[in-house]
Amino acid sequence: MNLKAAIAIAGVLLGCCLDALYLEFAVRYDSGSGNLITFLQFFFIALYGLIFTSKFFTVKPNIPLKDYVLLVTMFFLSSVLNNYALNFHISVPLQMIFRSGSLMANMILGIIILNRSYDIWKYVSVVLITLGIFISTIASGSDVKKSQVQNAESDKNDSFFWWLFGVLLLSLALFISARMGIYQEVMYKKRGKHPNEALFYTHVLALPAFILMGKNIWSHMIVAANSDAFIISPLNISIRIQILYLVINFISHYFCVKCVYILTTECSSLTVTMVVTLRKFASLIFSIIYFQHPFTAIHWIGTVLIIIGTIMFTEIITKVFGAFKSSDVSQSNDDVEDIQPNESDKTLYDKIIYKSTQTFKSITIPKPHVSYKLLRNSN
Repeated sequence: MNLKAAIAIAGVLLGCCLDALYLEFAVRYDSGSGNLITFLQFFFIALYGLIFTSKFFTVKPNIPLKDYVLLVTMFFLSSVLNNYALNFHISVPLQMIFRSGSLMANMILGIIILNRSYDIWKYVSVVLITLGIFISTIASGSDVKKSQVQNAESDKNDSFFWWLFGVLLLSLALFISARMGIYQEVMYKKRGKHPNEALFYTHVLALPAFILMGKNIWSHMIVAANSDAFIISPLNISIRIQILYLVINFISHYFCVKCVYILTTECSSLTVTMVVTLRKFASLIFSIIYFQHPFTAIHWIGTVLIIIGTIMFTEIITKVFGAFKSSDVSQSNDDVEDIQPNESDKTLYDKIIYKSTQTFKSITIPKPHVSYKLLRNSN
């Protein structure tokens, strides 16, 4: 593994975990700030790409802008729906669990759209992932009902209805994101891979759509501007706490996305899947412990089913053992002095014997000269 790949892995683990952490900080301070968070993430990545990727639109895109239109639409909708769902009694751990079901959604749409077929273990893994999401969602729904009973001022039916609406938004975002992945796969095969360009245009072209939610974004910007003050001791600088959460969130979100793109170009898909899965699990555990989310044994059963299903689908264990096995075979081939004609080396040994036999057969012994025959007869 080279230095660039190692830095990318560290960036994914650190950047994505900080992104999830400060997303939850921001949402806990202002539960309706989902649209504001999404807008700031899009704006920062678009601004960075405008300066360093597009160079103020002086660099001609390799992929025609018309091909980006549908991609941008799906990316915008999935991002907005995922963050907007947090407004409806959806906890960050439940959001993480839902987003872990992307393999399931991708497989279903791959069968429908691309007519793909999979082996039996892929279907088993998808059943496990689906079952894990279902169990975790039902457990979270029970927690919502319990919190309504404890809070006499809240309308029980109303709160549970909006929670179901939040689950619907997460489900819709899950399948939109999977459809976007299939569209990207087809587009990249046709036009080639240009990750930095795609990262820029999928964000900058979506910015005008935020006008539709401008009033909501502005109202929560005012909430952030009037939030509690936080003193940065070494610099003796005062900053509003919600603004600090938002700034750290969109900067860490950029590094998270950027490092994932770098990792896909430097490492195998196995490594990328392992790193991303490890990051999601670490974020989930930290969120549960630090923010003291209600996470029962039923939640853990659902989470374990999703992790097992993901490992089965990506064939991580098989590939890891395959890598060790190939390493052992190469090591045994290096020890040439220990080669014996046993059953495991029979093919190689037979080849050596066959080659030696053919070599000896190719040696021709010259016939005796005629003068030698005459001399022998005379004697």
